[in-house]
Amino acid sequence: GLVDMLSGRPEHRGPPELFYNDQEAMKYTCNSRMIEIQMQMASRAIELLGLPEGQPSFILDVGCGSGLSGEALTDEGHYWAGIDISSSMLNIAVEREAEGDLFLSDMGSGAFFRPGTFDGVISVSALQWLCNADKKSHNPARRLYRFFSTLFASMVRGARAVFQFYPENPAQMELITGQALRAGFSGGVVVDYPNSTKAKKYFLCLFCGETGPIPKGLGTEEEEARTTVKYADAKSRRTRKGKERVPVKSRQWILEKKERRRRQGRGETRPDTKYTGRKRRPVF
Repeated sequence: GLVDMLSGRPEHRGPPELFYNDQEAMKYTCNSRMIEIQMQMASRAIELLGLPEGQPSFILDVGCGSGLSGEALTDEGHYWAGIDISSSMLNIAVEREAEGDLFLSDMGSGAFFRPGTFDGVISVSALQWLCNADKKSHNPARRLYRFFSTLFASMVRGARAVFQFYPENPAQMELITGQALRAGFSGGVVVDYPNSTKAKKYFLCLFCGETGPIPKGLGTEEEEARTTVKYADAKSRRTRKGKERVPVKSRQWILEKKERRRRQGRGETRPDTKYTGRKRRPVF
């Protein structure tokens, strides 16, 4: 029935700061399928940003959660900051030693960064939450406009913002895009695999200050010839400097992360020893 249908959308079960509690947040460290999907969508969003090749950029991750999208940004050699309304999700990001600067914030209250701070913005599965009125004081259109207008101000001119989102219906998509355009952005929605029920994904691709052609969606007629090549190259896109992506928590992964922290001057980093990354026996 209707209740069952609605319960399939997390935003209908309660406000995000309550829905993403400790139990729900834990899935983002334990559920390998969820992690894989999140990383794929983040990599696609980064690709749609069209960032300059070979130079690090400073990116804002809206609804950064447990830092999975941020990990994809780090792998590409970029610096990032993340905002999220769920303290449980941000706690997981801290436990996972996310490289970005993390802020507990409601995106509907607006971005609070200095003008021209970010070279790009990404967001995975967060934007549709702004269409809900979880409190009497919440007006979705007003909150969307406040978010987009303050975000516009915090971006470098010529930068892009890419939001992967799940519109509930055409009216919701119109509401979101309408408020983004009203706030000064140009752009539109990119749909990957429009003819597939499962693989279909929506990306709101916005331009800040400079207009450009909206990228083509994957799986469309114009892209079908290139799709095979794109997916063959997907792994190399998600790695840095052509290196194979090393397994998380392996010795090599830990050494690389420590080296990055030293370069960034992020506090005291322990010296490397023969015990670094060594598996410890279980304690009974």
